[in-house]
Amino acid sequence: MTRQHPGLRRLPLAALALACASALAAPVDVALLAQARRQASVDALIVLGDQSAPALAPLDAGAGYALRRRVLVDALRSRASAQQAGVRAWLDARAIAHRDYWLVNAIQARVTPADLADLAARSDIARVAANPEIALRLPPQSADAGSVDAPASVEWGVAKIRAPDVWAAGFSGQGIVIGGQDTGYQWDHPALKPQYRGWSDGAADHDHNWHDAVHDPAAASCPADAPAPCDDHGHGTHTAGTFAGDDGGANRIGVAPGAKWIGCRNMDSGVGTPARYIECMQWFLAPTDLAGHDADPDLAPDVISNSWGCDASEGCTTGNELAQAVDTLVDAGIFFAAAAGNDGSGCSSILDAPAIYDASFVVGSTGAGDGVSGFSSRGPLAGTSLVRPDVVAPGANVRSSVPGNGYASMSGTSMATPHVAGVAALLMSVNPALKGHPRRIAELLRSTAVRNGIVDLNNSGCGGLTMADWPNYQAGYGRIDAYAAAVMADTILKDGFDVGPEP
Repeated sequence: MTRQHPGLRRLPLAALALACASALAAPVDVALLAQARRQASVDALIVLGDQSAPALAPLDAGAGYALRRRVLVDALRSRASAQQAGVRAWLDARAIAHRDYWLVNAIQARVTPADLADLAARSDIARVAANPEIALRLPPQSADAGSVDAPASVEWGVAKIRAPDVWAAGFSGQGIVIGGQDTGYQWDHPALKPQYRGWSDGAADHDHNWHDAVHDPAAASCPADAPAPCDDHGHGTHTAGTFAGDDGGANRIGVAPGAKWIGCRNMDSGVGTPARYIECMQWFLAPTDLAGHDADPDLAPDVISNSWGCDASEGCTTGNELAQAVDTLVDAGIFFAAAAGNDGSGCSSILDAPAIYDASFVVGSTGAGDGVSGFSSRGPLAGTSLVRPDVVAPGANVRSSVPGNGYASMSGTSMATPHVAGVAALLMSVNPALKGHPRRIAELLRSTAVRNGIVDLNNSGCGGLTMADWPNYQAGYGRIDAYAAAVMADTILKDGFDVGPEP
């Protein structure tokens, strides 16, 4: 006989709903309440009220990005320690396991309906949000996508954006670190191992270079809390190959093969949660060792490539927690590239976090003929005056690395985004003064994007703009051009122009 959970005897669901509706109670997300009616326990994000970026005064506004980042991390950690103390103690007293975040002032825990009612009555909590599982969505793959294609001298997307011309000038991303949060990575793939920051002098060190935000039991091929980078889906290995891959032979698949990369797994077999996304973003701001200790903001990446989406229609958190996390990373000097999504060709189809946030640099997809991909999500985007996507990049039938030391073609704005992340690395390699200035890099990418020849055969216009208007809501400012952007970055450096503070 099925036994009733003791929490359900202690507090009926009707009382829970009443408690959550109280004017004095912290609201509980509707999705979480519905889940609590069906399950004995639910996965929740307990959100504290103070989500604003801590003031860094008296730190001078002109302080270098590395110092500002260290001070910011200290302030965020101190705030979380002080403001979460009461909730942590309450959870500990009930032997409820929890994971505490400081990038977002929140705590993840699995709680009973009775616990939810108690939490809703607390005055030190702003809201209790759901932490649903969100499946990765890719467009339908063409017949040749996924096949093991023959290598090109340089893959078509890399050549299309003129990255080899930047390499010929002596800049391949050296001195720059790209972070990827995705389904994981086969770190020792021949095209990825030489560029992995954790590989040096013939030995691997995954401390500060890899983090697994999947803590629930997973498949044996990529277990929870994996001590070394692994990928049980293939998507992450593919995106990493595009931003930095090169096997030193025929497989020249990456835009910035001279850069180093680090990684965080935010999806289990292609399924993520808001907590996993937050955890990876927090780790990037101050990477830790494998035990979660020794957080070091000086080891943060310069660029983060984000080919994932958190869909509100699937229950993704409706508050500003993820938006604040992205804002903080960009304020800390990290360029944040985000896939526009694969819900085109209709207008206003950019739907998911992080592409819906102002601080993200949003990337749509084009094919080899410079046509905007039918699947590529388009603007306008509600709630912002910004033109989105920012740019488009090669994203259709992109050949890159896959687990098992192989190569295959995939399509999606997921494939376009690492092209942009790689170009951002090239620009900082050309002009190191751009490090820590993500908004300046965004300006360079927009102002040098190619417009001639960019077409959209799937949509005649969005938001009153057609492909004759630039920028527009289908291709943004145009298709990225690595060489034109690098020339502009070099001009700024040689002419002694100060990149200035972030706008």
